[in-house]
Amino acid sequence: MTVWLQLSAGHGPPECSWVVPRLLDALLAAAAAAGVRAVCLDRIAGELPRTLRSALVELSEGPCDEFAAGWCGSVLWVGRSPFRPEHRRRNWFVQVTRIAAPDAADGDELAAPRPEELEVTAMRSGGAGGQNVNKRSTAVRVRHLPSGVEVVAREERTQAANRRAALARLAWLLRERAEARRDAGLRAQWDAKGQVVRGDPRRVFRGPEFRADD
Repeated sequence: MTVWLQLSAGHGPPECSWVVPRLLDALLAAAAAAGVRAVCLDRIAGELPRTLRSALVELSEGPCDEFAAGWCGSVLWVGRSPFRPEHRRRNWFVQVTRIAAPDAADGDELAAPRPEELEVTAMRSGGAGGQNVNKRSTAVRVRHLPSGVEVVAREERTQAANRRAALARLAWLLRERAEARRDAGLRAQWDAKGQVVRGDPRRVFRGPEFRADD
């Protein structure tokens, strides 16, 4: 089962955008430790260097549902602003939201990129799935050359089905990325970015080293 998680700074100040890439690193490391395959599909840059307004992560193998449940919700970083050291505020919130990943059935409703813009690669699927998955190159990676956006589909048992799923996801990502950029990264697919819940955080990190509370 494929799960998508969106990490978002919402309409928060640049400090929240500073938190997102560090939270992304922490989430990817935690996924690896939990035996979950996690890949960052897309990033929307913040206004300042080394910041992100949002990031989209795909979980595709391992206990994805259980892992996602442990991360969804508001995340608090407690620390001094890296941009405004004299600022009194010390609590900065971002949001992790689960969103529905499109499947092959969505493909007809999406504007597909031109074939010459795509690099399609067959891959050997890993993880559970039986002999068919383990011995044949059924997984498909599709890379959109102009943007560098890349998706992988591996959950279906045939290469053709995985290709359809990957193309649908890519088309969805490119459409929403274009809408997000056109609207300054604050609407369309990224509507959830304006809905950061401040209080009752799911996870807490502290200090410039982004240390997680136990």
